[in-house]
Amino acid sequence: MLNPGVYPAAVTPMTPDGAVDLPAVARLLAWFEASGCAGAVVAGTNGEGPSLSTYEKRDLIRAAVASAGKLSILLGVATSSLEEAVWLCEQARKAGAAAALVMPPGYFREATEEGIGQWFSALIERTALPIVVYNFPQRTGIELSAALLGRLAKHERMAGVKDSSGKAENLAAYRAALADGKCLFVGNETLLWDALEAGWSGTISGVANVVPRWMSQIVAEFMGGARSVVPARESAQTKFALALPVVKALRAEPQPATNKALLESLGLLPCGAVRLPLLSADPSRIKGLRSQIEERVGVPTP
Repeated sequence: MLNPGVYPAAVTPMTPDGAVDLPAVARLLAWFEASGCAGAVVAGTNGEGPSLSTYEKRDLIRAAVASAGKLSILLGVATSSLEEAVWLCEQARKAGAAAALVMPPGYFREATEEGIGQWFSALIERTALPIVVYNFPQRTGIELSAALLGRLAKHERMAGVKDSSGKAENLAAYRAALADGKCLFVGNETLLWDALEAGWSGTISGVANVVPRWMSQIVAEFMGGARSVVPARESAQTKFALALPVVKALRAEPQPATNKALLESLGLLPCGAVRLPLLSADPSRIKGLRSQIEERVGVPTP
């Protein structure tokens, strides 16, 4: 359903007073497309989705799809309300989104795996939009088992999985649980190479906001190498080794404030503002991070 590759977990551009800056969204998506990305996720974790109202998410997905070019656009959905999740998915479908990236309903810690599975099944049955199930236990307190994902994968419109747990053991387990034709995207970019070797589709990546071309080249060249083009695979491995310290440095910083500040420093966002309770990044940290990025992978350009 979704093409393999890199899908930046896009930041949500905002004006200094905290309003969503829709014209800046279009410019950011153009940067991703020119950099070789397959798509992008809006209103996810890096997109400050929990800080956006449902109507802001609706307007954001409409604007993103309208300016997507060749990108496949996914809407991030994080709510414990089944009704709200259905509404958001339907808004995304009507806008022309490719899929929704949906977290499990994390508020109700009493919920069992059976209940979580029924929640996802009900959502999939009530919307015609493909659903990518999102495992992010550090945020939700819920670890989605390979067995549960395998059951959900029986639904035709279950498009695949994103896993941000950082657990290497999930790479083989999730791959075995999902049928051919389902997508698998790693969220922890330090595992990208291992994920590709395990047969995963690519990454939905916060880091890719800042270095989208570099990340896209790694995946594209790996895929070329998988077709017995050995130099391409070796080039991908070299690029990943160069990028890994940058990935680790960016993941260690407060996000999405750091990504926004870096994009502002590159002239790709007019403003690096975030919404409370998040705070803007420390300018002194941004200067050092940008120097490290330029030293390892060069100045980010499309």
